[in-house]
Amino acid sequence: MIINNVRLVLENEVVTGSLECHQGIIRTIAQTPSQLPQALDGEGGWLLPGLVELHTDNLDKFFMPRPKVDWPAHSAMSSHDALIVASGITTVLDAVAIGDVRDGGHRLDNLRRMIDAIVHSQQQGVNRAQHLIHLRCELPHHTTLPLFEALMTTPEVALVSLMDHSPGQRQFATPEKYREYYQGKYRLNDAEMDAFETEQRTLSERWSTPNRLAIAAHCRERGIALASHDDATAAHVHESLALGSVIAEFPTTEIAAQASHVSGMKVLMGAPNIVRGGSHSGNVAASRLAEQGLLDILSSDYYPASLLDAAFRLADDEHNPFTLPQTVAMVSANPAQSVGLNDRGRIGEGLRADLVLAHHSHGQVRIRQVWAQGRQVF
Repeated sequence: MIINNVRLVLENEVVTGSLECHQGIIRTIAQTPSQLPQALDGEGGWLLPGLVELHTDNLDKFFMPRPKVDWPAHSAMSSHDALIVASGITTVLDAVAIGDVRDGGHRLDNLRRMIDAIVHSQQQGVNRAQHLIHLRCELPHHTTLPLFEALMTTPEVALVSLMDHSPGQRQFATPEKYREYYQGKYRLNDAEMDAFETEQRTLSERWSTPNRLAIAAHCRERGIALASHDDATAAHVHESLALGSVIAEFPTTEIAAQASHVSGMKVLMGAPNIVRGGSHSGNVAASRLAEQGLLDILSSDYYPASLLDAAFRLADDEHNPFTLPQTVAMVSANPAQSVGLNDRGRIGEGLRADLVLAHHSHGQVRIRQVWAQGRQVF
């Protein structure tokens, strides 16, 4: 397959030319147009590496499209996969949460169904994108470590993050912020909220530290990439480093992002944060970190189409130092390399032919075609 008349976004530059793939691998890149009649005309569009997504809970929406409505697993997985490739994502780490913030929560209801759907669809070769697993571990819960130990040998597990959403911790450093969020989420009256908050503090004191240490040790032993989550202080970052974390997911302050970046951890922020112009939870804005040169990876989080949109928005924003090749790397090479997927995320000879052909004009990005290992999937 030859793709002609495109602007190729390479690691350090953008060049006009053509690209040839063979047996799922990029064979040649040329800065001249192909004269072969079978070449696909890219019509001057941008040819990008296939996007790599490390943290999306998009699969949840298809398994439970409405509260208490369970959807058949094969249909949910297929629909999720279709949306992923339509967003230009060719490698996705589907985030599934283990442990819950309270007993009786619904987070665990579909856990096994989702993991089985990911594993079986990958093994059967029916997915268009490659689906791997990101285990999000809610530390202050008694079920978290046993569940993790039961799942950690699953070959598709590529990333683990350590979360603590208890009162006084990280994202919820102030009691007011914690109460506002969970009282609204669970529709609790003041007395119920008082009891809930007390329970969560007790669970955190009992389980957070031993679970954090045990899960991190398992990840180091098995060579699974580890991410921190919602670090807010330099002390949090130092703890994460000591545990072996390589990614800082959603640091909530500029101080934590700076400490993570300087230490070599990849700072991951939400692409919706860029598209919307700020954090929906009131934490540090991704654009602010970009202005300081502290942003390494973007994640679509809850909205897959935001990933490519955010890369172009960042490149167009004169307030940060990043070029288009650098912002594209935030959604391709950087996430891929952070979890050891070194065969993708870049346009280069000998690498996987995971490619996205897109057009960008008037602030709008439109994906025209997507290839995974040289096979058109969108």
